[in-house]
Amino acid sequence: MNPFTPHRSGRPAGQDGFRRVLHAEWTRFRTARGRVLAVAASVLVAVSLGLLIAGGVRSTCVTGKGEGPCPAPLVGPDGTAVRDRYYFVHQPLKGNGSITARVSDMTGQIRRPDAVPGVRNIEKGVVPWAKAGLLVRQSLKQGTPYAAVMLTGYHGVRMQHNYIHDVAGGPHNGPQWLRLTRSGDTVTGEESDDGRTWTEVGTVTLTGLPETVEIGLFATSPGVLWDMAKAFSQVTATFDRITLQGANGSWRRDDVGVGMESDGRTPHHPGGVVESGDKLIVTGNGDIGPATMEGGIRADLLLIGGAVGLIPMLVVAVTFFTTGQRRALTRTGPAAPRPARLLAAKAMVVGAVAGAAGLVTSGVVVPVGLAILRADQNPVQPITPGTELRVIVGFAALAAAAAVLALGLAALVKRAVLAVGMAVALVVVPYLLATAGWASWLLTITPAAGFAITQSVPTFAHVDVGPSLLGGYYPLPPWAGLTVTCGYAALALVAATAVHARPAHPESG
Repeated sequence: MNPFTPHRSGRPAGQDGFRRVLHAEWTRFRTARGRVLAVAASVLVAVSLGLLIAGGVRSTCVTGKGEGPCPAPLVGPDGTAVRDRYYFVHQPLKGNGSITARVSDMTGQIRRPDAVPGVRNIEKGVVPWAKAGLLVRQSLKQGTPYAAVMLTGYHGVRMQHNYIHDVAGGPHNGPQWLRLTRSGDTVTGEESDDGRTWTEVGTVTLTGLPETVEIGLFATSPGVLWDMAKAFSQVTATFDRITLQGANGSWRRDDVGVGMESDGRTPHHPGGVVESGDKLIVTGNGDIGPATMEGGIRADLLLIGGAVGLIPMLVVAVTFFTTGQRRALTRTGPAAPRPARLLAAKAMVVGAVAGAAGLVTSGVVVPVGLAILRADQNPVQPITPGTELRVIVGFAALAAAAAVLALGLAALVKRAVLAVGMAVALVVVPYLLATAGWASWLLTITPAAGFAITQSVPTFAHVDVGPSLLGGYYPLPPWAGLTVTCGYAALALVAATAVHARPAHPESG
């Protein structure tokens, strides 16, 4: 009979045949007690580890009031945790106007790992994202909208605004002229080599900018990243050829965001300014930008245990093929299912089960874990409902794709132990290595790339982070990473189908 000849039910024979195979595979899965228990173990392991991580975190900070709970993260206009620490020499600007200046020199200090325990190792130098330039902002209140054009340590001229937005200008590292112009809500940044010919770096709109803003010169330096923490650095910038349009008052000086020592009175690493003729020499430290490490605990860290929890699920996917089912693909005769149909049915069953288990895991770990962290007064990275939903559903999709990949590997190698080892080596091991800060590049070329879908804080190009998932480094964007995993799963399934579609050789005896 032609597979598309209508049956009495009015459906094509091929459709009815696939449904029968799918139903049979689902029945075979759910009636195997060992598989059901392994799926439950997968959820239990991942949830237990995630909540254990959440319950074991205790963050404390030393402030001017002594040691105690860390303050809530500073949040910028886009709802992202931000840093807003810099030295600012400024004047009020009412209405439209501009400021022009040349950054003629940048020097700095960097704290390196101590060569002698207890003796600070300070060297001269400027970190790559040290910043010195021109700034206009709504007010001195931290977290408020701003726009700035700047010269950086090793990234040339940049135009940045509202902490998370960055536009590259020319690749200059020497003296450079800068100009910042305010016209209503529009701010334009320009650069010049000689102060005569100007090139626009970028134009931004700061919605709701008040009539009077603060405009001036700033310097800041985000620190040196080593041992998963940022050590002290500062930058000193020399500004000359300074001209203002629209403002003609006296310079005001503010060390914005400076913290206090434990005595509550002494500034911790204060900045400053020195006037020398027509020059202003400004020293500052800190950063104006996203807070990736300092902004609190990220939601995706709660799913570290999810990688370990995937191992029982990968075993289930492999044994679903290898335990008494391999012969079904080599049967012949009119009652034998087609290899493509049988593998597709198995993939749908194991993918649906793994996805449901992953959804239960992340649906418990993420919201409950975040609630535990907040209840224990830990700072938590802000997360929007949309991002939280993507993390939860994305982990479920990752689990489904990983299970289908394991099934495809089992169909290819036809050995349970080998298939399980390959699946764990491709999905779990690279993730654990990247978590420890090793071989993070594996998350671009292996199926473990899919863990990027759980990234709850973006990787910003203008913030240096260590090559570790603990530091928030994911080499691929969320959906790109998941696409890599799905691509591997599809490839394994197609290859297995092609292998089993070959005519079987008669068995001897």
